[in-house]
Amino acid sequence: MNRRPEGVDLAARSRARRRALQAIYAWQVGGASMAKVIDQFRHEQDMEVADLEYFEDLLLGVEKHQAELDEGLKPFVDREVNQIDPIERAALRLAAYELKYRPDVPYRVILNEAIEVTKRFGADHGHSYVNGVLDKLATHWRTAEKRH
Repeated sequence: MNRRPEGVDLAARSRARRRALQAIYAWQVGGASMAKVIDQFRHEQDMEVADLEYFEDLLLGVEKHQAELDEGLKPFVDREVNQIDPIERAALRLAAYELKYRPDVPYRVILNEAIEVTKRFGADHGHSYVNGVLDKLATHWRTAEKRH
């Protein structure tokens, strides 16, 4: 059943994920602290239309758990995580964080959102790669949910 959690604006969450992907990309390639990236996005992006609390949770979660997320992705990628295209890497880390730490979000939503942001910002076939990796990761981390 796809029921909307009480009080959740799904469009605002979707926008938060798009902004989070861009912010994680900036963090990965720019070398600034995540706190500084969050501050820049608060001032430069149209954040009032996104779920700012969710945006910050995603970014701080990816930063805090980066090593664990990368380790979780490792068995399902064909190269070192740091060698993956930066947009695809950002999408994978973002979705991996949600799969692991946001059980309130259905895995299908996480995968669909990751595919869509990769289609929008990534290379031509990057979304296919992201989909394949995340499908395997979801099977591993969300076994019970994937069975139903």
